[in-house]
Amino acid sequence: MIHLNNVNLGYQHDTILKNISLDISKGEFVGIIGLSGAGKSTLLTSMIANVTISGGSFHVLGNNIATISSKELRAMRSRIGFIFQGYNLVNRLSVLHNVMSGMLKSISIHRAAIRQYSSAELEKAWEYMETVGIDQIAMKRCDELTGGQRQRVAIARALAQEAEILLADEPIAALDPKSAVQVMDILWRINEKYQVTIVSNLHHIDFAKSYCSRIVGVADQTIIFDGTTQQLNEKTLERIYQTTKNNPPLSQEDPTPEIWNNVTGKHYLEFNQLYPTPEVTA
Repeated sequence: MIHLNNVNLGYQHDTILKNISLDISKGEFVGIIGLSGAGKSTLLTSMIANVTISGGSFHVLGNNIATISSKELRAMRSRIGFIFQGYNLVNRLSVLHNVMSGMLKSISIHRAAIRQYSSAELEKAWEYMETVGIDQIAMKRCDELTGGQRQRVAIARALAQEAEILLADEPIAALDPKSAVQVMDILWRINEKYQVTIVSNLHHIDFAKSYCSRIVGVADQTIIFDGTTQQLNEKTLERIYQTTKNNPPLSQEDPTPEIWNNVTGKHYLEFNQLYPTPEVTA
């Protein structure tokens, strides 16, 4: 689905990443990790041809990014959902109408303007809202939602787009630990249920190792690790984060006490291992 071979990526005359080679197949859940400023977002946004690309070859969904036309680029991007850290929702609209906006490629501008949807379109939207757990707040305005709820709306909107690839740029960076687990659980379920290929930048190493089937580590302007979570060892992490045992990378802030007994979902065990309930002494 995504193929990069010896490609340089950057912005205008500034090269951020060099000699990038990467193959991502259908149904993979790939986590990109690295220091802030290492080029994680450059790598992610290159997959929608939003950066300067030079050298080598770069294909996404069968399209040659070096020679793609404007029309072909629009068609390709319609097959890729992008989940932003800042959500990018229309705050004054309801959850339902934000989700429906993901179907604009198949709904005429006139019908969208007057919010006239077919029963089949509404059924699809409801399925996606149920998948991410927001069907009970479908008619709420998005500016009334929590950060975790807003991110779930953004994911449901990407599903409504019927995207073949989901690109997620730090989807849990602004969330509390409980909401972060819920959002990552949802992405994992979507990957399993719909076989949507997911590529996500993740600041938190532990979440990347718990949820992703494959990890890509970025450092020194290139990819220095590409493998399974089992292959990601301490020595490699030190190279990626340029740290030692005496100066380990921060993977997560300490959760507030009320979170400890309120986390649910697939990775409840992993969460409790990461953040065990503290012992209380008299």
